[in-house]
Amino acid sequence: MFKTHPETRVGHVHLKVADLDRAIAFYQGVLGFHVTQTYGNQAAFLGAGEYHHHIGLNTWESRGGTPPPPGATGLYHAAFLYPSRAALGTVVARVLAAGITLDGAADHGVSEAIYLRDPDQNGVELYRDRAPDDWPRDAGGRLAMVNHPLDIAALVAEAG
Repeated sequence: MFKTHPETRVGHVHLKVADLDRAIAFYQGVLGFHVTQTYGNQAAFLGAGEYHHHIGLNTWESRGGTPPPPGATGLYHAAFLYPSRAALGTVVARVLAAGITLDGAADHGVSEAIYLRDPDQNGVELYRDRAPDDWPRDAGGRLAMVNHPLDIAALVAEAG
């Protein structure tokens, strides 16, 4: 059986959006990514740090469009990995301050995750990983992820 190279990573997500300015306001104004490049009023690329882009947004086929109906196939969510619990707590505090409703939050044992929707109803996961040595394992040593409640207030409080 073929296995992909173990250092392969997902590089970025590119989303069709209905309103580019509205999408930029969310990904830049709330989540804190910065615009690295735009193509007129049709597309924008946003990144964290010095990376060229983690998020692509475009209206090439979707300007003024509506989200897919419930029950349709498509993207479940894009996940954004934060380097620490404090960094995750900081962005979650910004999301809550912006009045954005959370879809959920969970402690998966391997990670802590917050779920929400962007203005185009794309699923967004904000999360941080625990160190692999701290991941839950069964008696046979296999990964044993869980789905426990996450204390959002404590997460935000720890961020300061």
